[in-house]
Amino acid sequence: MSSLFPDFGNLLYTVGAFVLALSVIVAVHEYGHYIVGRWSGIKADVFSLGFGPKLFSRVDKHGTRWQFALIPLGGYVKFRGDANAASAGGDEAALAEMTPEQKRETMHGAPLWARAATVAAGPVFNFILSTVLFAGVMLWAGTATNMPVIGKIEPVPSGVADLRVGDEILSAGGVETPDWDGLRLAIEALPDRGVVDMVVRRNGEEIAIKGPHLFPARFAGVAPSSAVVEAGLMIGDVVIRANEETIYSFTQLQEAVKASDGAPIALKVWRPASGSDAAREFDVELQPKRTDLPAADGGFETRWLIGATGGFVFEPETRPTTVWEAVSSAVGQVGAIITGSLTQLRAMIFGEIDSCNLRGAIGIAESSAVAASSGIENFIWFIAALSTAVGFLNLLPIPVLDGGHLIFHAYEAIAGKPPSEKIYGLMMGIGLVLILSLMLFGLSNDIFCP
Repeated sequence: MSSLFPDFGNLLYTVGAFVLALSVIVAVHEYGHYIVGRWSGIKADVFSLGFGPKLFSRVDKHGTRWQFALIPLGGYVKFRGDANAASAGGDEAALAEMTPEQKRETMHGAPLWARAATVAAGPVFNFILSTVLFAGVMLWAGTATNMPVIGKIEPVPSGVADLRVGDEILSAGGVETPDWDGLRLAIEALPDRGVVDMVVRRNGEEIAIKGPHLFPARFAGVAPSSAVVEAGLMIGDVVIRANEETIYSFTQLQEAVKASDGAPIALKVWRPASGSDAAREFDVELQPKRTDLPAADGGFETRWLIGATGGFVFEPETRPTTVWEAVSSAVGQVGAIITGSLTQLRAMIFGEIDSCNLRGAIGIAESSAVAASSGIENFIWFIAALSTAVGFLNLLPIPVLDGGHLIFHAYEAIAGKPPSEKIYGLMMGIGLVLILSLMLFGLSNDIFCP
């Protein structure tokens, strides 16, 4: 099992991060069902975080038992009159003994609008949670100022020469950098060497200095289940040699990976000092992985990747993010995840990309652990992204899921009556088989896909 979790070699940490992320998302999802149901006049008997035997519980003034259960891999709301925790059918014996007023307080006796609103509330609350978390991270992190001013310098093996925090970069390698776009253009034109001629504004004066390459082969982010993670590499590591070629920039590293065409790459890596550990160099070999990426034309392209992203040698100076900037960007992020999920799902169905792009519980657990180890901001961002994915998944028109229930409600609105018990039971059975098959397929991908 340890081979499935190369990130940390620590199963407990991986599972803990996964359970924490999932618990937050499930709690908000189920609370959406509960609170909108209550507002709509539908009463809940049980709100459970987890499945199986309850560990502890309490009953509130509305008669709902709030409980934590033994198996922390989900949760549910059991509304009054439901036959089971999945709300798949009513408790006919209990419903038969209810007065019309009491039936109105159940999912099965409530008007169509109340039932539909209660069902839709779960995914909607997931999207709200994502928006709040994305916006919160943006407000906390701030927004880069318009000018390329250095807020923090990252450690690199060659040192940072004369570069200082607070410097405003006016030119790099002879190319003027009036803004961030200008800086990116300058970086693209930089020669592959460790020292760069720059002009900066420091304390109101323009001075010429020597600085490090502004886009070093430093890992600013790593993807779960990627080649770099499997090789034991982490955020902050800097590649200084690839297949005997000295590497000065992340662009150079990308070219080396592309040139390998999938063959293993021998790297020499520099790791900065951390705690009591001194900075050190070490050798490692990693195997790039085939990855399907969105293309500019709307399709997908297959490339060999190691699963790392690069970044500047410094973090920019920031200003406070406005609430409008944070919320609008957060909504855009939620929309981008949903659109990307739809595009990828369609591409897998039509065979345009490898089905290994679909991952299951182990893959999500690995991602949780990687995000948690990268810092609280990254972990919150991951929870926000996963919450969007959970909301999207629940809206798929598959019986058992919220989207399937909404399809039944739409049929009832058009036909004037719900589907027959026979049809309803058949469709729920098909939906359950589909969901279980999807879960097993994702789990098999976690284990067998490279």
